[in-house]
Amino acid sequence: MHSFGERLAATFVTNGHLCIGIDPHPFLLEQWGLPDSEEGLREFGLRIIEATAGTVGIVKPQVAFFERHGSVGYAALEAVLTAARDAELIVIADVKRGDVGSSVTAYGEAWLTPGSTLEADAMTISAYQGVGSISGPIALAESTGKGLFVLAATSNPEAVVLQTAVIRHGPFSGETVAAGIVGEVHTVNTSSNGMGSIGLVLGATVSVADYGIRPEHLANTPILGPGFGEQGAAFGDISRVYGAASSNVIVSVSRGVLRSGSGGVAVEIARRRDELAEAMGT
Repeated sequence: MHSFGERLAATFVTNGHLCIGIDPHPFLLEQWGLPDSEEGLREFGLRIIEATAGTVGIVKPQVAFFERHGSVGYAALEAVLTAARDAELIVIADVKRGDVGSSVTAYGEAWLTPGSTLEADAMTISAYQGVGSISGPIALAESTGKGLFVLAATSNPEAVVLQTAVIRHGPFSGETVAAGIVGEVHTVNTSSNGMGSIGLVLGATVSVADYGIRPEHLANTPILGPGFGEQGAAFGDISRVYGAASSNVIVSVSRGVLRSGSGGVAVEIARRRDELAEAMGT
């Protein structure tokens, strides 16, 4: 069994670093001529999978837009996840779950268990209660070839105060909350030969240096980079933001591509893929 980090590294080589968000905002469904319903969600997701497969290798469904429709929304999401797995895409479930003990372990089981109707290759997760609180999902991910992306320095401006607060106790005392999370994730990944399977969410609109994050702690860590396009970051910013860790970054775009509509999304995805490859020199 290959680890998530190994599979992600292989995807970077064959399909590049671009990740397409599957975010069925109501306004996008309307632009695509689809109803804001189970049928519309399903069709929206399946069309994106069709446009993505063979062009890029990673997709990221934003679960909240499916969840707001309750059980029928989850039924639509399950169909989209199945199609993505059949297309051999790496799927990151953007769920941002977080809790302690058996509760967070159950979240992990929902999204990372092979054969689950919600099975994804990785999920986003919150460690607000401490990185140790998500030890269950970490162990599950490592035992099943799955991955996690732990929120560290996010692209929303209101997060700055909390994420740059200074830790007062423990091995990362004196460092920022973001830097402490990065350091603990780095420790988890130190046993990996090559890229680890426990990643970080580091927004492209933040300055890693301003958060006190040590570059050496990003060396073998996958990075999910939101904030490109609609939130202001450009592909040309990757090296400035992530430095030597740029080769580990999953570059996530959604609305900027999806606004092109059902008829134009495949062309727009291919264009962004080529622009990103040029910017990264790959």
